Amino acid sequence: MVILQRVILFALLCSAAGCATRGDMQSLENSTNDARRRIVRLEKEMVGVRQMANDEIQISLQGLRKEMDTIRKGEADLQASQDTIRVDMREMSGKADDLKILLQKSMEDGKFQKEESDRRLAALENKLAKLEQKLGDQQVSATSPSDSTPEGIYEGGLAAFKAGEMQKARDLLTRLIEQKPNHVLIPNCHYWIGETYYSEKNYEQAILAFQDVIKNYPKNDKAPAALLKQGLSFKNIGDKKSARYVLNKLKDDYPKSEEAKKVKALLKEL
Repeated sequence: MVILQRVILFALLCSAAGCATRGDMQSLENSTNDARRRIVRLEKEMVGVRQMANDEIQISLQGLRKEMDTIRKGEADLQASQDTIRVDMREMSGKADDLKILLQKSMEDGKFQKEESDRRLAALENKLAKLEQKLGDQQVSATSPSDSTPEGIYEGGLAAFKAGEMQKARDLLTRLIEQKPNHVLIPNCHYWIGETYYSEKNYEQAILAFQDVIKNYPKNDKAPAALLKQGLSFKNIGDKKSARYVLNKLKDDYPKSEEAKKVKALLKEL
């Protein structure tokens, strides 16, 4: 608009001074028309840019708010944990509002900082994803056996063993032994600790773990299995004499057990 005003002012001055010719006036009129067209085109482009930027912001904010609403829906028994999550989400909402203000200011100034807005939005989405993962983990734990009970700890140890997480399995089973040393599941815990070492081919430690069952719980159902695995552990480290002794003890002390049926073939190998 300033350009157009200057052009018109120039035309008026030239006309008043009597220095304008017909050709000059035609040229001036053409320049004026060109200036009008450029101004109209620029205004249309600015409107389009503002509209695109506003649409993009609205879509991003709507998606973020939908995800935040989803997180707010939790189970009643997770209320304490969800309160902490809601605090984080309110903080995120404040940051999202700050980002909206920043983008609006950038558009008003004609400086649309898309790179910065993408970085901020990515950071918010990453934090939101972590909160969703945390909430999901809590919901899974709420539907699984409680790991605070002896049975829950024991089942967790077995699940870790089956998943190949031997150290985790040992930690859980050892935790149960320390917390409930007189619980009926303690012999099983010692046996499965031995199995974790046996799976890792740490046969010396396996022998010691199986010995806890053999010595302290000879009447337990796991005693024959512990003798069998202890004999195999001695065999694997090359101590055939000890392996024969253990396997013969299994055959003599538990002749009707399933494990005793395997002794004959094993003794032939020794």
